[in-house]
Amino acid sequence: MTELILIRHGETDWNRELRFQGHVDVPLNTVGQEQARRLGIRLAGEAAHLLVSSDLIRTQQTALPISQQSLHPCVRDLVLDVTLREQNFGVVDGMRVEDIKVQHPDAWTQWTRFQADYAFTGGESTRQFHARVLAAVRGLAQAHMGQTLVVVTHGGVLDMIYRTALALPLSGPRQSVIPNAGLNRVRIEGEAISILDWADTQHLADMPPQPTYDQSRLVPPGSLAGVLPGVPSA
Repeated sequence: MTELILIRHGETDWNRELRFQGHVDVPLNTVGQEQARRLGIRLAGEAAHLLVSSDLIRTQQTALPISQQSLHPCVRDLVLDVTLREQNFGVVDGMRVEDIKVQHPDAWTQWTRFQADYAFTGGESTRQFHARVLAAVRGLAQAHMGQTLVVVTHGGVLDMIYRTALALPLSGPRQSVIPNAGLNRVRIEGEAISILDWADTQHLADMPPQPTYDQSRLVPPGSLAGVLPGVPSA
């Protein structure tokens, strides 16, 4: 059994602009830096055994205050893992939704069907992304059995873990709330993933509202049923 404290990176300007960030290396904005600082304070006394992060700058900057403020020496060295990156959106990485609609209208229509095997040109399908994410987190769990790990990653990665834990389909819009710099706790035992706590933002209570959009509103009428509204931006 291994416990993971999963954290989505702090806010970036591209979150505010509702851009597809994907593998583009975007730094935190001022709000994101404050979110990261508060995370460091919140987790300072957490008895964790490892701090691991996606290699992208927005996750590294989120992890740094956790490393600097931790009372536990084993968390002070940050381990980078490329397999914890966000989904690769290929040709639309870095683009705003409104620009994608104009420049890649057919691709946008395909994407809004939220089918597990669709990928933008040059990118990953949800199914490919899911396989990468699950291999990464299960590999960490196996290598550090019986320990608690702090993992700083991306909204899409957390979505894949959430869907797996609740046995939700890979097709369809996101159904989980995944705030920037929120705390999410899961337990991994073999192949099973169980959620202990999700979207804890007590440390961010008095900060500005986070940028969100509702993926379920993008779904063509009648194409999917049973989706839940109110999901945050990717």
